[in-house]
Amino acid sequence: MATLYTQQDRNVRKTWLLMTTFLVLVIGVTFVFSQVMQNSMILYVGVAFAIGMNIWSYWYSDSLVIKMSGAKPASREDYFDLWNAVENLSITAGLPMPALYVIDDPSPNAFATGRDKDHAAVAATTGLLQILNKTELEGVIAHELSHIGNRDTLVGTVVVVLVGFIAIVSDMFLRMSFFGGGNNRDGRLGAILAIVGIVLAILAPIVAQLIKLAISRKREFLADASGALLTRYPEGLASALEKIASYPTGLQRVSTATAHLYISNPLKDGKAMSFMSKLFSTHPPAEERIAVLRGMRE
Repeated sequence: MATLYTQQDRNVRKTWLLMTTFLVLVIGVTFVFSQVMQNSMILYVGVAFAIGMNIWSYWYSDSLVIKMSGAKPASREDYFDLWNAVENLSITAGLPMPALYVIDDPSPNAFATGRDKDHAAVAATTGLLQILNKTELEGVIAHELSHIGNRDTLVGTVVVVLVGFIAIVSDMFLRMSFFGGGNNRDGRLGAILAIVGIVLAILAPIVAQLIKLAISRKREFLADASGALLTRYPEGLASALEKIASYPTGLQRVSTATAHLYISNPLKDGKAMSFMSKLFSTHPPAEERIAVLRGMRE
C-alpha cells in the first residue's frame, strides 16, 4: 500500500542526479572562464565558493526563506485551526511538528522549508486561512508536510543557491568580456575560448533555471499525490488549489528565488499563460494538478 514515503527513494535519486548536473555545470563554466581570463584562481575560487554556498544554505536555508517572506511565528491561541491541522497531520505522517509561521498577505498561499524533518517550518498566508475550509486547509498542510517528508525543502533551497551562483558568475564574465577583459590572450585558441566562454555565459543560467524548474514541477506532483494519500481525501487539496489558482493577484512580498517553494505560483498576474511562460513557470498548471488529484478518486 502506498504511504507518504513510497516514492522518497526514487525522488532522492532523481534529485541527486540533477544536483550532480548542477555541480558539473558550475565546474565546467568556471573552468572555461578561468582559461579565457588566464587566471586559474577563478576556477579554485568558483568551486570553493559554490561548495561554501551549499554548506551555508544547508544550515541556514529555513531562516533565510522565512526572513525573505516576512513570515511571523504563529501561536496556537491566535491560529488554532492551523495549529491543529499541522499537529494532527504531523502525527499521522510520523513527522515532528514543524515550526509554524503566518504571512500577513491576502493572497492565498503556503510553503515549507528546512533542511530536514527535525528542522522544518511551514508558513501560510492570512488569505489562505480565510478562504479555505477545514478539509481544504488539511489538503494544503498535507502537501507541505509531504515536501518535508520527501526532503524537497532542502533540495529546493540548494538548487536556488546554485542557480543564483551560475547567473552571477556568468553576468560577471559577460561584463568583463564586454570591457575587454577577455582580449588578453592571442591566437586562435584564445578566440575559440572567448567565444565558448561567452556562449556558456549566456546558456548556463538558462540551463540552470530549466533544471531548477524541472525539479520543482516533479516535486509538486509528488507532494500532491503524497498529500492526498495522507488525508485520504484528494478532493480537499483539489478544491484548495482551485481557490488558490483563481485568486487574481500574487503575494506582495516574494522573490523569484523562493517562488518555487510555494504551493502555487506566487508571482501570478491573473492572465492566461503563454507557452514560454509555462516553460519557465516554477509550477505545473493548476488545471493539470487538479485533474490528477480528482483522477485518484476513480
